[in-house]
Amino acid sequence: MNLQENSSQQLKRTMKSRHLFMISLGGVIGTGLFLSTGYTLHQAGPGGTILAYVIGGLMMYLVMQCLGELSVAMPVTGSFQKYATTFIGPSTGFMVGIMYWINWVVTVGSEFTASGILMQRWFPDSSVWMWSAIFAALLFICNAFSVKLFAETEFWFSSVKIVTIILFIILGGAAMFGLISLNGTADAPMLSNFTDHGGLFPNGFLAVFIAMISVSFAFSGTELIGVTAGESANPQKDIPRSIRNVAWRTVIFFIGAVFILSGLISWKDAGVIESPFVAVFAEIGIPYAADIMNFVILTALLSVANSGLYASTRMMWSLANENMISSRFKKVTSKGIPLNALMISMAVSCLSLVSSIVAPGTVYVVMVAIAGFAGVVVWMSIALSHLLFRKRFLKKGGNVKDLTFRTPLYPLMPIAALLLCSASCIGLAFDPNQRIALFCGVPCIILCYLISHFKRNVTKAKKISQEEYPADHIL
Repeated sequence: MNLQENSSQQLKRTMKSRHLFMISLGGVIGTGLFLSTGYTLHQAGPGGTILAYVIGGLMMYLVMQCLGELSVAMPVTGSFQKYATTFIGPSTGFMVGIMYWINWVVTVGSEFTASGILMQRWFPDSSVWMWSAIFAALLFICNAFSVKLFAETEFWFSSVKIVTIILFIILGGAAMFGLISLNGTADAPMLSNFTDHGGLFPNGFLAVFIAMISVSFAFSGTELIGVTAGESANPQKDIPRSIRNVAWRTVIFFIGAVFILSGLISWKDAGVIESPFVAVFAEIGIPYAADIMNFVILTALLSVANSGLYASTRMMWSLANENMISSRFKKVTSKGIPLNALMISMAVSCLSLVSSIVAPGTVYVVMVAIAGFAGVVVWMSIALSHLLFRKRFLKKGGNVKDLTFRTPLYPLMPIAALLLCSASCIGLAFDPNQRIALFCGVPCIILCYLISHFKRNVTKAKKISQEEYPADHIL
């Protein structure tokens, strides 16, 4: 049941297994972990934060299992947009593609802005715009020349983040249990921060529920492995291996890092710390801890922007390949790069960058809300597509044993993924700070369905008109 792109618009299958693994793992490890964990810890407490990350990790694992079976059976670029089109309906496929594209182009613009701000630590007299423009140009070049150049760049970006997290867990764990002293203090915190100041759940379970929503969004990015499926050199072998590795390692990295943070920093103090990672490294006594973490966070931002530019470009190519948007966006260069799609994605990313400065309280807030909501919507489409794919596969006489990658416990896994994702969306209504995602995201979804329905009706009418009045019969 393998699908291939039209040979005249073929993308190049040049990505190796190590590229897929790092792209997917690097796409999820960003500022959400390095910066936002302090806020989550302050809101939900130590036990609540860990529980929220466990639930978010479970949701991510379930969705990745569903995506694994689909991606191996149908290794196409822009995978989940194609799956939604095939198994749910063309309008849903259009909606998923547009929402995912918006998600990434807005994210790319915000990452450029944040990167420019970080550079001011070392160059205080420089302009944020100058650095944003430099980084935008560099990442555009990485994506424009070849898929391999993009993949190699992302491999090394992700490596920096992963090494930092591993060092943090090792050194932080040693400090937590007294193997390393904290700024000369004799007493190690051990598990005191889990038992003192109100215990594991100082703010109750509603705080955990609200934190789970934010954490679920923090895990988004792992689905990038589905976008890369159409450019993998050996999807049947590489995708299953990458999905298995990414799923459990992401959970270990996130939960391990959150456990160490919770043990070393009181939840009462966590909310006022700009980056809890900087605070811990400084307490351990690592010289230039703030500068090191500034570099790591800068790398994380550029990594996310790099992956986001790639993902938005491929999603636009996929939409064009399905004749849902202009066919000019499915044209590729001799090296397999959809350059037109890349240029428009970069242009819109730069517009969102401008809106983050000019209209941060209006246009930009709405775009960010839609982008955040889009991640869970895409995950829901993956789970539902997998349910319908397996059902159709069996109805046509297929044997489950013939599937190279099989999601275990079908249909429980995709159903559980759907329920957890739905709970995350419903939970947005209970958090005043995130409620705008529903107010903006739901109308955007409805608008996508209306546009798709209108476009298909127009196309159908033109087809009927051409059949009744062929062009060669008109004088």
